Amino acid sequence: MRALVYHSAHEVSVDTVSDPIIHQPDDIILKVSATAICGSDLHLYRGKVPGMKAGDIMGHEFMGVVVDKGSAVTALHQGDRVVVPFVIACGNCFFCGLNQYAACETTNPDEGAIMNAKHLRSGAALFGFSHQYGGVAGGQAEYVRVPKANVGPIRIPDMLPDEKVLFLSDILPTGYQAVLNAGVGKGSSLAIFGAGPVGQMAAACARMLGVETIFMVDHHPYRLEFARASYDVIPINFDSVDAAQAIIENTGFRGVDAVIDAVGFEAKGGALDTALTALKLEGSSGSALRQCIAAVRRGGTISVPGVYSGFIHGFLFGDVFEKGITIKTGQTHVQRYMPELLQYIEDGDLHPEVIISHRLKLHQAAEGYRMFDEKEDNCRKIVMTP
Repeated sequence: MRALVYHSAHEVSVDTVSDPIIHQPDDIILKVSATAICGSDLHLYRGKVPGMKAGDIMGHEFMGVVVDKGSAVTALHQGDRVVVPFVIACGNCFFCGLNQYAACETTNPDEGAIMNAKHLRSGAALFGFSHQYGGVAGGQAEYVRVPKANVGPIRIPDMLPDEKVLFLSDILPTGYQAVLNAGVGKGSSLAIFGAGPVGQMAAACARMLGVETIFMVDHHPYRLEFARASYDVIPINFDSVDAAQAIIENTGFRGVDAVIDAVGFEAKGGALDTALTALKLEGSSGSALRQCIAAVRRGGTISVPGVYSGFIHGFLFGDVFEKGITIKTGQTHVQRYMPELLQYIEDGDLHPEVIISHRLKLHQAAEGYRMFDEKEDNCRKIVMTP
């Protein structure tokens, strides 16, 4: 089959690789009908995530049709059309029992990232996201093996086209969980840092849930304009103004009820962030987080769906304490939210497909990564079909 293969930083290509096969009784083989390039895929593309190996198949947003299944698969049948969550969860462990699927303790037991030198490892395995997260082949391919197929893949009604439901795999539930973690609702105020795909989905979900005032912070005018036109946000370009100061001045000098950091560890920082990262004294830029701490009101919440790794200087924990800020973070418990989000789509309350700006064939994947990375041609979101 053909698949998008990682070779080294900024070097990916669509190659011929071996077809996937059933390894465990609860595996399925999926014929991919649509896949997408995620913002977090760019961390891999840029060589910023440890554990990527030459030959790894990338991609964690995908859907398709079941063409084969193991003997223990009871939830699905050949011919079923499904969306697959990017998190691989067993459904039986302590954390899965709490609906905390991204913390699953069985699907990534050996090579997870060691945290704080205590030999504690990160949670669930993820599709196409390095060997720190299980080394499971991704779905930017013609076919993909899906482990733990009784837990996660969700059947899609025939009347819903792929583009309406594809983002149930990651960015829609990630944006939704970010809003729920922020604790906002009718009449609330919210600032979203990062107008990429997750930030846009967070804005869509916040609007749906009745948030009254939404600020969106970014420095790409076309992304800010899309968010303004689509979700009635107040756009703030941090190249032009101090974003936190602008938010404070427009909230009665109080700050917003909650902030979502949809940027993550590659936030654009100053010279000090750049130097510390180059010297490997900092694993993540703290620039966006510092702005979030400044922009949120006392007693407010910072919700962090953006991926972070390693140490951050200038975290300003004293400010977190003095303001009484709650911080909620983590990978998305996708399986938990897929059914309700599918219902929102069916009911016409969410239209995630509007974010799509480019449609490519799988053989154009390398060009798609370059285009998305360089923000060329007002690229917001790329969907690919085999």
